[in-house]
Amino acid sequence: MNSLIALGALLAIVAGMGTGTTMWPMKRMKQLQFEHYWFVAMLLGLVIVPWSIVLITIPHPFAAYTQAGTSAILKANFFAMGWGIANVLYGLCVVRIGAALTGAIMTGLGIVAGTTLPMIMKGSGLFANAPDITSASGVVLLFGLAVVLCGVLLSAIAGFGRAKALSSLEQSSASQTQKGSFVTGLLMAVIAGVMSAGISLSFVYAQSPIVDAMKSQGANTISADIAVWAAALMSGAAINIIFPAWIMTKKKNWHILFKNFREVILAAVIGFQFIFSVILMGRGMLFLGAFGASVGFAIQQIMQIFGNQTVGFISGEWKNISGAPLRLMIWALVVLAVAVLIVAFSNLLV
Repeated sequence: MNSLIALGALLAIVAGMGTGTTMWPMKRMKQLQFEHYWFVAMLLGLVIVPWSIVLITIPHPFAAYTQAGTSAILKANFFAMGWGIANVLYGLCVVRIGAALTGAIMTGLGIVAGTTLPMIMKGSGLFANAPDITSASGVVLLFGLAVVLCGVLLSAIAGFGRAKALSSLEQSSASQTQKGSFVTGLLMAVIAGVMSAGISLSFVYAQSPIVDAMKSQGANTISADIAVWAAALMSGAAINIIFPAWIMTKKKNWHILFKNFREVILAAVIGFQFIFSVILMGRGMLFLGAFGASVGFAIQQIMQIFGNQTVGFISGEWKNISGAPLRLMIWALVVLAVAVLIVAFSNLLV
């Protein structure tokens, strides 16, 4: 049991680093814009890859989905739709309130929503036995979340300091932003933060009936897990594919997709890395046991922040930045590392 818990924590860590570093190919793109690489990545990662695996490896997948029932699939897609909307709102919020504040709000609220909800409203299968929020493990996890939020706050302050150090243009532009626009952006960031946890919750509340049905049709454990993601993320996939397609149609720049094959491959890498990181997150949650829905997601999200900053440091975002902003970012990562240990310890109290 202890070895499975350790493996689950390791998978959650790898999953977090995987999702956090997903966007590294973007740094090497010169022609493809957001709408191009996001369209390719999400079409491949959320549709083509998972559904290809399901159709190839599971003898009668649609019979299994029928056996699992529409309730589980609809419930999963309800949460996944929230995650899809959160992705769209993220881009809009960055324009209104800046990347640092948007990222801090979304990460903080996303972690809180994704970890506390499975303790209050129990998930499916193994997760139905999760400890209550007032239990010893629940209280320790909440303390870990408080430490996480401190780390997120330090990270946000460091982000503001970095932006100020790089240029005063953003600051002067921000001062011209209308109050209504800022308030609207702040409200959207709060909504997006809560809904961003939907990708994890879609698995937590739907995996058991779908996995059981898939295994009854001869699927192995990995294929059954992927079948959950394939069905659960359909609504989120639709939003993440239709939105960039709409942008390309509006800007009349679909043709750019066919101009640089190398960058299209890089966009495909984003999709591959994202979906396999998500699959690892699901496996990590299950290996962590009944408390895995909360603990696994918390660890994954914390490590996602590490991944984001890793890409930033390697790509030169912190080049020539020193003093308080850099020190704050280092302290933020230290605080987040402590938070991982606290969150992992909470699982041992179950």
